[in-house]
Amino acid sequence: MERDGVALPDVRRASAYELNALAALLARAFDDDPVSRYLIPDQQRRPRGLRRFFAIELRHTYLPRGEAYTTPDHAGASLWTPPGTVKPGWRDLLHLLPMVPIVAERLGITLAFLGQIDAHRPKGPHWYLGVVGTEPALQGRGIGSAVLRPVLDKLDDEKVPAYLESSKERNVPFYRRHGWEVIEELRAPKGGPTLWLMWREPR
Repeated sequence: MERDGVALPDVRRASAYELNALAALLARAFDDDPVSRYLIPDQQRRPRGLRRFFAIELRHTYLPRGEAYTTPDHAGASLWTPPGTVKPGWRDLLHLLPMVPIVAERLGITLAFLGQIDAHRPKGPHWYLGVVGTEPALQGRGIGSAVLRPVLDKLDDEKVPAYLESSKERNVPFYRRHGWEVIEELRAPKGGPTLWLMWREPR
């Protein structure tokens, strides 16, 4: 596949049988993420905790109720939920119980932070980009842009906005190139990291 004369990797919708591979990829991609380090500060426990978290999110949110895209070699992935996606109920939240031992020492902060993020999410109809990640050794090769493209093209065709939270300031220019703009900065409790809340109008 090419875009503007540049070869991009093939991208397709992910399926349930790829769950473990995608969870492992995203755990590696987010190991140095400020929010990951804030919520799971123990470097030894973080990889296992992130794999467990992304497996839960894929199984209960993004594969059945959203859209997930990846490359044939699982070099990158993007996870989205469309407008009107029903918020998780208490039965869904039970699926997160395996995470409690991982974040036990910061459980109160974790819950407060997640509530803070949810309270700042725009209320109008929009697609939500929950996660985009690339294999660390392959970053800078256009994989992140490629796995975003199927949904961004759809949003532009259907004239629907999108929203995300960036946990790295250095990623803000990347998102801006794809049409997002910062609408607010949000600081995590107790000296935690900053999130850049970003909104994208369709092009």
